[in-house]
Amino acid sequence: MASALQETASLKASQLEDVDAKLSFLPERLRKKLLPFQEKGIIFALQRSGRCMIADEMGLGKTIQAIAISYYYKNEWPLLIVVPSSLRYPWVDEMEKWIPELSPDDISIIQNKTDIGGISTSKVTILGYGLLTSDAQTLVDTLYRQKFKVVVIDESHYMKSRNATRSKILLPIVQKALRAVLLTGTPALGRPEELFMQIEALFPRRFGTWNEYAKKYCDARVRFFGKRRQWDCRGASNLEELHQLLNEIMIRRLKNDVLTQLPPKVRQRIPFDLPQAAAKNLNATFAEWEKLMRSLRSDATESHFSEVMSLITRMYKETAIAKAGAVKDYIKMMLDNDKLKFLVFAHHLSMLQACTEAVIESKARYIRIDGSVPSAERIHLVNQFQKDPETRVAILSIQAAGQGLTFTAATHVVFAELYWDPGHIKQLSEHSLPDCQRNHGHPHVGYAQPQGQSHRQHLEWQERKNAG
Repeated sequence: MASALQETASLKASQLEDVDAKLSFLPERLRKKLLPFQEKGIIFALQRSGRCMIADEMGLGKTIQAIAISYYYKNEWPLLIVVPSSLRYPWVDEMEKWIPELSPDDISIIQNKTDIGGISTSKVTILGYGLLTSDAQTLVDTLYRQKFKVVVIDESHYMKSRNATRSKILLPIVQKALRAVLLTGTPALGRPEELFMQIEALFPRRFGTWNEYAKKYCDARVRFFGKRRQWDCRGASNLEELHQLLNEIMIRRLKNDVLTQLPPKVRQRIPFDLPQAAAKNLNATFAEWEKLMRSLRSDATESHFSEVMSLITRMYKETAIAKAGAVKDYIKMMLDNDKLKFLVFAHHLSMLQACTEAVIESKARYIRIDGSVPSAERIHLVNQFQKDPETRVAILSIQAAGQGLTFTAATHVVFAELYWDPGHIKQLSEHSLPDCQRNHGHPHVGYAQPQGQSHRQHLEWQERKNAG
């Protein structure tokens, strides 16, 4: 018995050494951050020459795995990363964080359909799906000419439609790349029609032509829509066989599969760019505040401090208005994953309304608790969120929902705004979800933050206060 245990321990030690050897190419900080299941995802991709789909559940670190895989093939760059528009800056943050040798000039973020100047000279190009339209020929031609050898397609289910312009544009880019990693938390395993374009991008004709694939796996049948005869490919057939074949090119882990490896909570900063006019207004207000602070003396009067607080309050309100559009995009992107139930906290009425509009436009069921909702009704709304699987989002006022309400059905929390008192934010993220780890693996907490000095200083101040 002792001999068998010793043999098992030796085997595990040998396997760990083998993993370390295989991943020794990574920057030290990135290597140390990886969890065991993420290491397996990276090795899975490298064993397939850098062409695969990573379909881990949201919050399990698909981004860091893709960065590690891309880094292995850095000598083959330029690298193209295609993402939902709301994720462009988070990707920049992650790339700069884990690959320290990258300088800001090495990364080109495509801002519009004519912003092509940096593509040919950058090591990394980050592109939002929203720019891949039929009237973006100049951009598309430039992308094709660049001949990217390494490509990452984040949220690759955006390619699920065979007829969508973005799918048609991306297909040859992915097919011609030497390495291609597709990332999705929602691989639609029960809807084979939505998988075909992703499979075809990675391995053309591996599962046959579209007609062959549809007949075999989509239960394709001829139906009449009015007088029009048309193939209906929305069904599913031979799923067991399809899933076995997918296992060769796709790796998928759920939170419950890797629960023991996860930290108690994951916090993430979600940076994004502000509209130019809004950024200009905020910078002007911030400059005004700095000037006022420099002029303050030790004998400053109460009116001076009132003026300072007035400016800070103005910046706080202007920030909410300025980043509302980006927050809406982020909420809509989260709602694309029909498995998520999440909370969105905000302070200003303008931001609460923007969050509400995002959910309504996505046709999702939600609850909203702000200062206008009577206390008795708040309990009913919490129960609705807890018990109704169709109620996907709780939009919550930081002040009104900060006391005595518990949302154990949520897996994710988004702070659309920060708050004056960092302890209040900490309390909300910790006490709103006391049983979340037991129920859902671990909560994922995101903070929406515009790129810019004033807001970054506010966040750093919050972190210092929390640390203290």
